[in-house]
Amino acid sequence: MKFLVSLAACLMLGVMFILMFFSSWNDAATFDEVAHIPAGYSYLTQKEYRLNPEHPPLIKDLAAFPLLYLNLNFPTDIKAWTTDTNGQWDMGRIFLYESGNDPDKILRFSHFPIMLLALIFGWLLFRWVRKSYGDKVALLTLFFYAFSPTFIAHSRYVTTDLAAAFGFFIGIAAFLSFLAKQNTKSIIFTGIIFGLAQLLKFSLFILAPLYVVFGILWIILENYNEPKKKIIRESLKMLWKIILICLIGLVFIIAVYQFHIWNYPPEKQAQDTANILSTFPVKPLAAINVWMADKPIIRAFGQYFLGFLMILQRAGGGNTAYFMGEITAKGWWYYFPVIYLLKEHLAFHIFTLIAILFTVFNIKKSKEKNLAGVAAWMKDNFVLTASIIFIAVYWLQSITSPLNIGIRHVLPTFPFIYLLVSRQIIRWSKVPSIDNPQTLGEWLKEIYRVCARSFKTHLVLWVLTLWIILATLLAFPYYLSYYNELAGGISNGYKIATDSNYDWGQDLKRLVKFVDDNKIEKIAVDYFGGGSPQYYLGEKFEPWWSAKGAPPTGTWLAVSANSREGSMARPVRGWTIKQEDTYSWLKNKKPFARAGTSIFIYKF
Repeated sequence: MKFLVSLAACLMLGVMFILMFFSSWNDAATFDEVAHIPAGYSYLTQKEYRLNPEHPPLIKDLAAFPLLYLNLNFPTDIKAWTTDTNGQWDMGRIFLYESGNDPDKILRFSHFPIMLLALIFGWLLFRWVRKSYGDKVALLTLFFYAFSPTFIAHSRYVTTDLAAAFGFFIGIAAFLSFLAKQNTKSIIFTGIIFGLAQLLKFSLFILAPLYVVFGILWIILENYNEPKKKIIRESLKMLWKIILICLIGLVFIIAVYQFHIWNYPPEKQAQDTANILSTFPVKPLAAINVWMADKPIIRAFGQYFLGFLMILQRAGGGNTAYFMGEITAKGWWYYFPVIYLLKEHLAFHIFTLIAILFTVFNIKKSKEKNLAGVAAWMKDNFVLTASIIFIAVYWLQSITSPLNIGIRHVLPTFPFIYLLVSRQIIRWSKVPSIDNPQTLGEWLKEIYRVCARSFKTHLVLWVLTLWIILATLLAFPYYLSYYNELAGGISNGYKIATDSNYDWGQDLKRLVKFVDDNKIEKIAVDYFGGGSPQYYLGEKFEPWWSAKGAPPTGTWLAVSANSREGSMARPVRGWTIKQEDTYSWLKNKKPFARAGTSIFIYKF
């Protein structure tokens, strides 16, 4: 039986891999990949961290590792490398499209390790849930993961989004395991995992305060009826252990960063740090970081600290985003709830609603509604308790942040949501027990009642499961652009939100195919993404934007959804758009076709 369950898990992950691999085959570089891929390659080949310090190195290292076997040209005698401060965008463009390298081969080779990480992530998630809640809950959790269009979409690109989700998962799972053991070996292991997580994305720093919350709550629940002095004493011991975990993680971070700055000249690191932080609002922190940048013992941590400060600065400043007909850099508090509702499967939301109603019913039926009863439940279900706390903290932070550029930013909470829903769905679907009938007639009625309820329950389960499978397969290969039925499906999702929710530049090569198929000699292009229209289209490409006005009669125009919707949107909360930049001359014109889902093609 265990073998069959494991085989079923492998089959689901196999399907996920096939969908990821083939759906990404004809994708162009997405926006962030132009910075991440050459940065990772430079870390491994040059041992310098002058590119893309805004993100930790590990996921970029992983993606760049296969590139070491491609004999690529990485120019180090150009301005973007020698004198620019973090010349990541120019360096990426030159490395991918202007140095004689094959960008498609680079993309495919660098995507493959990310897909493998997604499979490892799924398998670890399955094993972790299986250990605590059994085969059925584990399989259903893995099913939601493997058939999530969001996970499929963002497990194919060299970005930090899958890395962040993986980091939070291993960080929380390791700490919960530590709480059960609390020996020296578990402290060291959790410290290494904590350090590893920090090297995946800077947002994983919030694991440290989460560890404190989890640890103190664990002590309180374990000693609920003990004197307060004992609780305080045990809490102080727990805090000391958490400090040790973080210190071990810090040593791990410094060791990895030391490798990455090995050939980074100290004077160049100090100069780059000063330039990057010249506008940082908290001047004392910036000054400390600049001071650290050329000190031999601490400059590795200084480089890590630089990235952390860059993230703080960016998160506070927001990012220009289009959402439901509006555009601003200040964000919307309801952005992530709406995007989550419309970007995940509608069938999964029905599963979630069933789980919530079942939970409410059980709470109402429960006789233990006092504080002691709640504490007992939390102690017996600490994995679920920790999951709920993490989801609440992460979503609260995301909702209050002005950085609204994609559902990928709440991706770390998804595995824990899948676990909570799966656990309740499996409990809800259990065959009810037969009461104590006294006569044959009562026996027959009871058997009918149990069978009828079991049939209805399992019919709902199978219908919703099949719905998710079909919706995922039918979305191929446009997983980045996936929106569910409430949003009008993939073809209409651009009306809700673009950027990494819909249009990240992935359809450029599909535009090229359209141009070739229709024997178009010249096409004006307003493109958003990491691809190079000049590289793929050559002399057929003419750069275009709204202020240039409509192209001449008889010509063609291609506009990325992100550019089109952002230009036509209503500016709100201090944002302004010049009239000439609004694409007013396109508003009443119907597209002739689309390249993929995200590039609108017009014929004039």
